[in-house]
Amino acid sequence: MGDPLVARMQGFGETIFAEMSALAVRTGSINLGQGFPDSDGPQAVLDAAVEAIRSGANQYPPGPGLPELREAVAAQRLQRYGLSYDPAAEVFVTVGATEGIAASVLALAGPGDEVIVFEPYYDSYAAVIALSGAVRRPVMLRPVEGRFTFDPDELRAAAGPRTRAILVNSPHNPAGTVFTRAELEAIAGVCREHDLVAITDEVYEYLTFDDAEHMPLATLDGMRERTVSVSSAGKSFSVTGWKTGWVTAPAPHVRAVQTVKQFLTYAVSAPYQRAAAYALGNEIPWVEELRTSLQAKRDRLITGLEAAGFSTYRPQGTYFVQADIRPLGFTDGMELARALPEKAGVVAIPAQVFYDHAEAGAHFVRFAFCKKDEVIDEAVERLTRLH
Repeated sequence: MGDPLVARMQGFGETIFAEMSALAVRTGSINLGQGFPDSDGPQAVLDAAVEAIRSGANQYPPGPGLPELREAVAAQRLQRYGLSYDPAAEVFVTVGATEGIAASVLALAGPGDEVIVFEPYYDSYAAVIALSGAVRRPVMLRPVEGRFTFDPDELRAAAGPRTRAILVNSPHNPAGTVFTRAELEAIAGVCREHDLVAITDEVYEYLTFDDAEHMPLATLDGMRERTVSVSSAGKSFSVTGWKTGWVTAPAPHVRAVQTVKQFLTYAVSAPYQRAAAYALGNEIPWVEELRTSLQAKRDRLITGLEAAGFSTYRPQGTYFVQADIRPLGFTDGMELARALPEKAGVVAIPAQVFYDHAEAGAHFVRFAFCKKDEVIDEAVERLTRLH
Protein backbone atom coordinates (compact mmCIF):
# COMPACT_ATOMS: atom_id res chain seq x y z
CA MET A 1 0.00 0.00 0.00
CA GLY A 2 1.35 3.40 -0.94
CA ASP A 3 1.22 6.70 0.92
CA PRO A 4 -2.36 7.08 2.21
CA LEU A 5 -2.20 10.88 2.02
CA VAL A 6 -4.25 12.37 -0.81
CA ALA A 7 -2.21 13.58 -3.76
CA ARG A 8 -2.96 17.28 -3.33
CA MET A 9 -1.38 17.21 0.16
CA GLN A 10 1.68 15.14 -0.77
CA GLY A 11 3.95 18.18 -0.70
CA PHE A 12 3.03 19.08 2.87
CA GLY A 13 4.83 17.40 5.73
CA GLU A 14 5.42 18.48 9.31
CA THR A 15 5.23 22.27 9.57
CA ILE A 16 8.47 24.19 9.85
CA PHE A 17 7.28 25.52 13.21
CA ALA A 18 6.92 22.03 14.67
CA GLU A 19 10.29 21.00 13.27
CA MET A 20 12.16 24.01 14.60
CA SER A 21 10.43 24.06 17.98
CA ALA A 22 11.30 20.38 18.44
CA LEU A 23 14.89 21.21 17.46
CA ALA A 24 14.96 23.95 20.09
CA VAL A 25 13.84 21.51 22.78
CA ARG A 26 16.22 18.79 21.67
CA THR A 27 19.26 21.11 21.66
CA GLY A 28 18.31 23.38 24.55
CA SER A 29 18.38 26.37 22.20
CA ILE A 30 16.61 29.70 22.58
CA ASN A 31 13.51 29.55 20.39
CA LEU A 32 13.18 32.75 18.35
CA GLY A 33 11.39 30.76 15.67
CA GLN A 34 7.75 30.23 16.57
CA GLY A 35 5.78 33.38 17.31
CA PHE A 36 4.49 32.96 20.82
CA PRO A 37 5.19 35.29 23.76
CA ASP A 38 7.08 33.91 26.75
CA SER A 39 4.86 35.82 29.16
CA ASP A 40 1.09 35.73 29.57
CA GLY A 41 -1.47 38.38 28.84
CA PRO A 42 -3.21 40.68 31.35
CA GLN A 43 -4.11 39.05 34.64
CA ALA A 44 -7.69 40.30 34.49
CA VAL A 45 -8.22 38.49 31.19
CA LEU A 46 -6.72 35.28 32.58
CA ASP A 47 -8.95 35.62 35.63
CA ALA A 48 -11.97 35.99 33.35
CA ALA A 49 -11.21 32.60 31.80
CA VAL A 50 -10.82 30.97 35.21
CA GLU A 51 -14.06 32.52 36.42
CA ALA A 52 -15.86 31.27 33.32
CA ILE A 53 -14.73 27.72 34.10
CA ARG A 54 -15.74 27.99 37.74
CA SER A 55 -19.12 29.47 36.87
CA GLY A 56 -20.07 26.53 34.67
CA ALA A 57 -19.17 27.56 31.10
CA ASN A 58 -17.85 24.09 30.35
CA GLN A 59 -20.30 22.59 27.86
CA TYR A 60 -20.84 23.18 24.15
CA PRO A 61 -21.48 26.84 23.39
CA PRO A 62 -23.57 27.82 20.36
CA GLY A 63 -21.85 26.81 17.13
CA PRO A 64 -21.59 30.38 15.78
CA GLY A 65 -20.06 31.56 19.08
CA LEU A 66 -21.26 33.03 22.35
CA PRO A 67 -23.44 36.10 21.80
CA GLU A 68 -21.30 38.14 24.22
CA LEU A 69 -18.16 37.57 22.15
CA ARG A 70 -19.91 38.23 18.84
CA GLU A 71 -21.28 41.46 20.27
CA ALA A 72 -17.83 42.43 21.57
CA VAL A 73 -16.27 41.80 18.16
CA ALA A 74 -18.95 43.87 16.42
CA ALA A 75 -18.41 46.70 18.92
CA GLN A 76 -14.64 46.57 18.37
CA ARG A 77 -14.95 46.76 14.58
CA LEU A 78 -17.34 49.69 14.85
CA GLN A 79 -15.39 51.64 17.45
CA ARG A 80 -11.96 51.07 15.96
CA TYR A 81 -12.67 51.13 12.22
CA GLY A 82 -16.19 52.44 11.72
CA LEU A 83 -17.31 49.10 10.29
CA SER A 84 -20.82 48.06 11.32
CA TYR A 85 -21.61 44.34 11.59
CA ASP A 86 -24.70 42.57 12.89
CA PRO A 87 -23.37 40.32 15.68
CA ALA A 88 -26.16 37.81 15.09
CA ALA A 89 -25.56 37.33 11.37
CA GLU A 90 -22.22 38.87 10.39
CA VAL A 91 -19.84 37.74 13.16
CA PHE A 92 -18.73 34.14 13.60
CA VAL A 93 -16.32 32.58 16.12
CA THR A 94 -13.58 30.14 15.06
CA VAL A 95 -10.80 28.07 16.61
CA GLY A 96 -8.22 30.76 16.13
CA ALA A 97 -7.56 32.73 12.98
CA THR A 98 -6.00 29.69 11.30
CA GLU A 99 -9.33 27.87 11.31
CA GLY A 100 -11.11 31.06 10.28
CA ILE A 101 -8.90 31.37 7.23
CA ALA A 102 -9.15 27.65 6.46
CA ALA A 103 -12.95 27.58 6.70
CA SER A 104 -13.16 30.74 4.58
CA VAL A 105 -10.98 29.36 1.79
CA LEU A 106 -12.72 25.98 1.85
CA ALA A 107 -16.11 27.69 1.71
CA LEU A 108 -15.33 30.24 -0.97
CA ALA A 109 -12.90 28.53 -3.38
CA GLY A 110 -12.92 25.10 -4.93
CA PRO A 111 -11.50 22.98 -7.75
CA GLY A 112 -10.85 25.05 -10.82
CA ASP A 113 -10.64 28.31 -8.88
CA GLU A 114 -7.51 30.37 -8.31
CA VAL A 115 -6.55 32.20 -5.11
CA ILE A 116 -4.05 35.06 -5.15
CA VAL A 117 -1.57 35.18 -2.25
CA PHE A 118 1.29 37.53 -1.50
CA GLU A 119 4.56 35.68 -1.05
CA PRO A 120 6.12 35.19 1.39
CA TYR A 121 2.95 33.90 3.05
CA TYR A 122 2.03 32.14 6.29
CA ASP A 123 2.43 28.44 5.59
CA SER A 124 -1.17 27.42 6.29
CA TYR A 125 -2.35 29.46 3.29
CA ALA A 126 -0.74 27.12 0.78
CA ALA A 127 -2.00 24.04 2.60
CA VAL A 128 -5.63 25.13 2.83
CA ILE A 129 -5.70 26.27 -0.81
CA ALA A 130 -4.46 22.79 -1.71
CA LEU A 131 -7.14 21.22 0.51
CA SER A 132 -9.81 23.20 -1.32
CA GLY A 133 -8.55 21.93 -4.66
CA ALA A 134 -7.93 25.48 -5.83
CA VAL A 135 -4.66 26.81 -7.29
CA ARG A 136 -2.61 29.56 -5.65
CA ARG A 137 -1.30 32.46 -7.68
CA PRO A 138 1.57 34.15 -5.84
CA VAL A 139 2.44 37.84 -6.10
CA MET A 140 5.91 38.67 -4.82
CA LEU A 141 6.62 41.08 -1.98
CA ARG A 142 10.07 42.55 -2.54
CA PRO A 143 12.21 44.87 -0.41
CA VAL A 144 11.90 48.46 -1.61
CA GLU A 145 13.41 51.29 0.45
CA GLY A 146 13.52 49.23 3.62
CA ARG A 147 10.09 47.57 3.49
CA PHE A 148 8.46 44.77 1.52
CA THR A 149 5.87 45.75 -1.09
CA PHE A 150 4.36 44.48 -4.36
CA ASP A 151 4.22 45.67 -7.93
CA PRO A 152 0.59 46.63 -8.75
CA ASP A 153 1.11 45.51 -12.33
CA GLU A 154 2.10 42.02 -11.15
CA LEU A 155 -1.00 41.91 -8.96
CA ARG A 156 -3.24 42.86 -11.86
CA ALA A 157 -1.55 40.28 -14.08
CA ALA A 158 -2.19 37.54 -11.49
CA ALA A 159 -5.97 37.99 -11.71
CA GLY A 160 -7.82 36.20 -14.45
CA PRO A 161 -11.13 34.55 -15.35
CA ARG A 162 -10.57 31.67 -12.90
CA THR A 163 -9.58 33.87 -9.95
CA ARG A 164 -12.04 33.56 -7.10
CA ALA A 165 -10.35 35.12 -4.08
CA ILE A 166 -7.34 37.00 -2.77
CA LEU A 167 -5.72 36.38 0.60
CA VAL A 168 -4.41 39.57 2.21
CA ASN A 169 -2.32 39.56 5.39
CA SER A 170 -1.64 42.96 6.95
CA PRO A 171 0.22 43.50 9.21
CA HIS A 172 2.15 40.88 7.28
CA ASN A 173 3.86 37.78 8.63
CA PRO A 174 6.74 37.28 7.93
CA ALA A 175 7.62 40.47 6.02
CA GLY A 176 6.44 42.90 8.71
CA THR A 177 4.76 45.19 6.17
CA VAL A 178 1.63 47.14 7.04
CA PHE A 179 -0.06 47.86 3.73
CA THR A 180 -0.59 51.55 2.98
CA ARG A 181 -3.84 53.02 1.71
CA ALA A 182 -2.35 53.16 -1.80
CA GLU A 183 -1.43 49.45 -1.65
CA LEU A 184 -4.88 48.55 -0.32
CA GLU A 185 -6.52 50.63 -3.06
CA ALA A 186 -4.58 48.64 -5.65
CA ILE A 187 -5.84 45.40 -4.09
CA ALA A 188 -9.40 46.74 -3.87
CA GLY A 189 -9.29 47.80 -7.51
CA VAL A 190 -8.42 44.27 -8.62
CA CYS A 191 -11.17 42.83 -6.39
CA ARG A 192 -13.78 45.16 -7.83
CA GLU A 193 -12.67 44.68 -11.43
CA HIS A 194 -12.66 40.87 -11.23
CA ASP A 195 -15.49 40.43 -8.69
CA LEU A 196 -13.18 38.75 -6.16
CA VAL A 197 -13.71 37.88 -2.54
CA ALA A 198 -10.96 39.21 -0.24
CA ILE A 199 -10.04 37.10 2.79
CA THR A 200 -8.04 39.29 5.17
CA ASP A 201 -5.81 37.97 7.94
CA GLU A 202 -5.67 40.78 10.52
CA VAL A 203 -4.39 38.95 13.61
CA TYR A 204 -1.69 41.57 14.23
CA GLU A 205 -4.12 44.48 13.84
CA TYR A 206 -3.11 46.10 17.15
CA LEU A 207 0.61 45.40 16.86
CA THR A 208 1.91 48.14 14.58
CA PHE A 209 4.95 50.32 15.19
CA ASP A 210 6.27 53.81 14.55
CA ASP A 211 3.82 55.67 12.30
CA ALA A 212 2.26 52.60 10.65
CA GLU A 213 -1.50 52.22 11.11
CA HIS A 214 -3.56 49.16 10.28
CA MET A 215 -6.39 49.88 7.87
CA PRO A 216 -8.86 47.05 7.17
CA LEU A 217 -9.46 46.43 3.48
CA ALA A 218 -13.19 46.33 4.25
CA THR A 219 -13.13 50.08 5.00
CA LEU A 220 -12.42 50.95 1.35
CA ASP A 221 -15.20 51.81 -1.08
CA GLY A 222 -17.08 48.77 -2.28
CA MET A 223 -15.07 46.34 -0.17
CA ARG A 224 -17.20 45.63 2.88
CA GLU A 225 -19.60 43.54 0.84
CA ARG A 226 -16.80 41.42 -0.66
CA THR A 227 -14.40 41.07 2.32
CA VAL A 228 -14.18 38.25 4.87
CA SER A 229 -12.06 39.62 7.73
CA VAL A 230 -10.34 37.26 10.19
CA SER A 231 -8.74 38.12 13.52
CA SER A 232 -8.23 36.62 16.98
CA ALA A 233 -7.43 37.21 20.63
CA GLY A 234 -4.15 35.31 20.59
CA LYS A 235 -1.69 37.95 19.40
CA SER A 236 -3.48 41.03 20.74
CA PHE A 237 -3.70 39.69 24.30
CA SER A 238 -0.70 37.32 24.42
CA VAL A 239 -2.86 34.20 24.77
CA THR A 240 -1.89 32.33 21.61
CA GLY A 241 -2.77 28.98 23.19
CA TRP A 242 -6.42 29.92 23.57
CA LYS A 243 -7.07 29.59 19.82
CA THR A 244 -10.06 31.92 19.84
CA GLY A 245 -10.68 33.83 16.64
CA TRP A 246 -13.50 35.33 14.61
CA VAL A 247 -14.74 36.17 11.15
CA THR A 248 -16.64 39.33 10.21
CA ALA A 249 -18.32 39.47 6.83
CA PRO A 250 -21.65 40.01 5.08
CA ALA A 251 -24.26 37.46 6.20
CA PRO A 252 -24.10 35.27 3.04
CA HIS A 253 -20.34 34.90 3.43
CA VAL A 254 -20.65 34.13 7.14
CA ARG A 255 -23.24 31.43 6.36
CA ALA A 256 -20.82 29.93 3.83
CA VAL A 257 -17.96 29.89 6.35
CA GLN A 258 -20.23 28.48 9.06
CA THR A 259 -21.35 25.68 6.76
CA VAL A 260 -17.74 24.49 6.52
CA LYS A 261 -16.58 25.28 10.05
CA GLN A 262 -19.41 23.37 11.74
CA PHE A 263 -18.00 20.15 10.30
CA LEU A 264 -14.42 20.94 11.33
CA THR A 265 -14.68 21.70 15.05
CA TYR A 266 -18.34 22.68 15.54
CA ALA A 267 -17.71 24.95 18.53
CA VAL A 268 -14.98 26.98 20.25
CA SER A 269 -13.95 26.75 23.93
CA ALA A 270 -16.66 28.51 25.94
CA PRO A 271 -14.44 29.83 28.78
CA TYR A 272 -11.97 31.39 26.37
CA GLN A 273 -14.79 33.00 24.41
CA ARG A 274 -16.02 34.69 27.58
CA ALA A 275 -12.53 35.85 28.44
CA ALA A 276 -11.93 37.13 24.90
CA ALA A 277 -15.16 39.12 25.11
CA TYR A 278 -13.94 40.65 28.36
CA ALA A 279 -10.57 41.45 26.77
CA LEU A 280 -12.09 43.21 23.77
CA GLY A 281 -14.21 45.34 26.05
CA ASN A 282 -11.29 46.31 28.29
CA GLU A 283 -8.25 46.21 26.02
CA ILE A 284 -7.06 49.73 25.37
CA PRO A 285 -4.48 50.41 28.15
CA TRP A 286 -2.95 46.94 28.16
CA VAL A 287 -2.75 46.52 24.40
CA GLU A 288 -1.13 49.92 23.98
CA GLU A 289 1.47 48.95 26.57
CA LEU A 290 2.05 45.69 24.69
CA ARG A 291 2.50 47.54 21.41
CA THR A 292 5.01 49.94 22.96
CA SER A 293 6.86 47.07 24.61
CA LEU A 294 7.06 45.09 21.38
CA GLN A 295 8.39 48.08 19.46
CA ALA A 296 11.22 48.37 21.99
CA LYS A 297 11.89 44.62 21.74
CA ARG A 298 11.96 44.91 17.95
CA ASP A 299 14.59 47.62 18.18
CA ARG A 300 16.53 45.64 20.77
CA LEU A 301 16.65 42.55 18.57
CA ILE A 302 17.50 44.50 15.40
CA THR A 303 20.39 46.26 17.14
CA GLY A 304 21.71 42.91 18.32
CA LEU A 305 21.27 41.15 14.99
CA GLU A 306 23.07 43.89 13.11
CA ALA A 307 25.89 43.84 15.66
CA ALA A 308 26.12 40.09 15.08
CA GLY A 309 26.54 40.69 11.34
CA PHE A 310 23.04 40.27 9.90
CA SER A 311 21.33 42.81 7.67
CA THR A 312 17.74 43.41 8.78
CA TYR A 313 14.44 44.92 7.67
CA ARG A 314 12.64 46.95 10.32
CA PRO A 315 9.08 45.57 10.52
CA GLN A 316 6.13 47.95 10.74
CA GLY A 317 4.13 45.37 12.69
CA THR A 318 3.85 41.74 13.94
CA TYR A 319 6.33 39.79 16.10
CA PHE A 320 9.04 39.20 13.50
CA VAL A 321 12.23 40.52 11.92
CA GLN A 322 13.40 39.36 8.51
CA ALA A 323 17.20 39.04 8.59
CA ASP A 324 19.47 38.72 5.55
CA ILE A 325 22.16 36.09 6.18
CA ARG A 326 24.43 36.96 3.26
CA PRO A 327 26.61 39.48 5.12
CA LEU A 328 27.68 36.56 7.35
CA GLY A 329 28.68 34.49 4.35
CA PHE A 330 25.60 32.22 4.24
CA THR A 331 23.22 31.85 1.31
CA ASP A 332 20.82 29.04 2.28
CA GLY A 333 18.44 29.92 5.10
CA MET A 334 17.16 26.36 5.52
CA GLU A 335 20.68 25.03 5.87
CA LEU A 336 21.60 27.74 8.36
CA ALA A 337 18.39 27.37 10.40
CA ARG A 338 19.00 23.64 10.85
CA ALA A 339 22.63 24.26 11.83
CA LEU A 340 22.01 27.34 13.98
CA PRO A 341 21.17 25.44 17.19
CA GLU A 342 24.55 23.71 17.10
CA LYS A 343 26.42 26.78 15.88
CA ALA A 344 24.87 29.31 18.25
CA GLY A 345 22.17 27.75 20.43
CA VAL A 346 19.38 29.75 18.77
CA VAL A 347 16.43 28.67 16.60
CA ALA A 348 15.05 30.77 13.71
CA ILE A 349 12.68 30.05 10.83
CA PRO A 350 14.02 29.86 7.25
CA ALA A 351 11.92 32.26 5.20
CA GLN A 352 12.10 30.25 1.99
CA VAL A 353 9.37 27.91 3.30
CA PHE A 354 6.95 30.85 2.91
CA TYR A 355 7.63 31.22 -0.82
CA ASP A 356 6.55 29.48 -4.00
CA HIS A 357 9.74 30.91 -5.51
CA ALA A 358 12.01 29.66 -2.74
CA GLU A 359 15.10 31.22 -4.26
CA ALA A 360 13.68 34.68 -3.55
CA GLY A 361 13.61 33.98 0.18
CA ALA A 362 16.60 31.67 0.48
CA HIS A 363 18.81 34.32 2.07
CA PHE A 364 16.31 35.33 4.80
CA VAL A 365 15.64 33.88 8.22
CA ARG A 366 12.86 35.07 10.53
CA PHE A 367 13.46 35.89 14.18
CA ALA A 368 10.68 36.50 16.73
CA PHE A 369 11.05 39.36 19.23
CA CYS A 370 7.94 38.65 21.36
CA LYS A 371 10.25 37.46 24.13
CA LYS A 372 11.59 38.77 27.44
CA ASP A 373 14.44 41.25 27.13
CA GLU A 374 16.88 38.92 28.84
CA VAL A 375 16.01 36.15 26.37
CA ILE A 376 16.61 38.48 23.41
CA ASP A 377 19.92 39.61 24.90
CA GLU A 378 21.10 36.04 25.48
CA ALA A 379 20.09 35.02 21.96
CA VAL A 380 21.98 37.95 20.46
CA GLU A 381 25.08 37.15 22.49
CA ARG A 382 24.97 33.58 21.21
CA LEU A 383 24.50 34.71 17.61
CA THR A 384 27.76 36.64 17.73
CA ARG A 385 29.42 33.21 17.52
CA LEU A 386 28.57 33.19 13.82
CA HIS A 387 31.25 35.79 13.10
